[in-house]
Amino acid sequence: MYMYETIADTLARSIERGQLPAGTRLASIRDYARTHGVSLNSVKSAYQLLEDKGLITARTRSGYFVCDSLPALQYRSPIEAITDHQQAFVHFRSEADRLLAALLNKRQQGTCIDLALACPVGEKFYPTQRLKTIMTKWLRESNVLSRYALPPGSLTLRTQIARRGLQLGMALDAERILLTHGAMEALSLAVQAATQLGDAVGIETPTFYSLYPLLESLGRRIVSLPTHPQHGLCLDTLPSIIEQQALKAIITIPTGHNPLGFTVPVSARRQLVDIAHRYQLAIIEDALYAELQLGDQQVPNIKAFDREGWVMVCASYGKTLAPDFRIGWLEAGRFTHQAQQLKFATTVAEPLSISETVGIFLENGGYDAHLRQLRRRYDRQIAMLRALIADSFPVGTRVSQPQAGFILWVELPEGIDALALCEAALKEDILCMPGALCARNPSFNHCLRMAACVEMTDTYQNSVQRLGALAAAQRI
Repeated sequence: MYMYETIADTLARSIERGQLPAGTRLASIRDYARTHGVSLNSVKSAYQLLEDKGLITARTRSGYFVCDSLPALQYRSPIEAITDHQQAFVHFRSEADRLLAALLNKRQQGTCIDLALACPVGEKFYPTQRLKTIMTKWLRESNVLSRYALPPGSLTLRTQIARRGLQLGMALDAERILLTHGAMEALSLAVQAATQLGDAVGIETPTFYSLYPLLESLGRRIVSLPTHPQHGLCLDTLPSIIEQQALKAIITIPTGHNPLGFTVPVSARRQLVDIAHRYQLAIIEDALYAELQLGDQQVPNIKAFDREGWVMVCASYGKTLAPDFRIGWLEAGRFTHQAQQLKFATTVAEPLSISETVGIFLENGGYDAHLRQLRRRYDRQIAMLRALIADSFPVGTRVSQPQAGFILWVELPEGIDALALCEAALKEDILCMPGALCARNPSFNHCLRMAACVEMTDTYQNSVQRLGALAAAQRI
């Protein structure tokens, strides 16, 4: 093998393994030759070979960059003709719900490889020891266990939430922040505060799968909104849908969308706020992944552009600090009083010991350093998972490029039944989530949601490769 072939082979393996993610700038020809002690001609020939293979591309006056080997997601409009009373659709939903129950049951048993759920596992993802130290010290110095927690809850934590909101463009008042039992309670309180029984609530399609049972349990009418896989809600058609469907609220995940992964540009955020003001429409912003943005600059929350109180923003610390604490929060804008009343009438307040522990950690526990480490880890793991999918899944598979968080959306070639694929994988103790669960719609039954939030062990990587083989087998 010639030297240039050796160089090209080494770089190709690094690209395929995700060690050189898409967009990475390679060393210049001169720098690579000097660093590795090889000739300029060998490096130049190696780069040309990689360029011919479509692995890298040359940019004028910028150098060589790693190409994205996976095609981008395609826009797919929700099927509007299918309604709940049609027997085929009812059966489809029943099968999807049954599979979700089986996934959760298998996950609880702890005998599987989880490629599906957005549940980071392991102390590499959480500052566990630091939180233990803070909580132990605080409990030792207080008598909190002998008295009830009362609303509005820990001032320490609410103050830190307001302080951190400034980094995302929000001027929050600690007195108006409501502590909740995770993000799901925050979403539930927001929906109940802004709408009435039977009101129409718009959601992105696809979206976070738990929104469907949540809205159904609250007696709200679900309206699926067309959503672009790179830009978010299709705002050009949104006003007509608001008028036709008499929408009262929209739930949106604009940063690190679950499951599509996009982060909505600032211009679209401003436009959505303008629409909310014009129609006096509540916007419920799920900002769960806002602090896990993978770019150099953080995009402000939608709440940052709201001056009339129509935007409600919520999040939690389950993905970044301590999942078992179940600490979330809600700033409900003009609906603050209603949300506070609902909270008091249901779960009253969050445990002070947990809230204070999180608040003290945010105050002086190194949260920003922890977030930087998480962002780097997720950036690497997303690249590794995309590389595994590119190498193992059928030709024509499309994969999202998340801009925040750690969730990937996978579009399989037409003809592959994701429900059947996930059933087959489940028999081999591999958990994956069919896209239909995130849309309640057969038009997304060739899609999967995958998460890159556990350690990328050999077993994990082998499971991704096996899932790709099972998908390829469906096409034979």
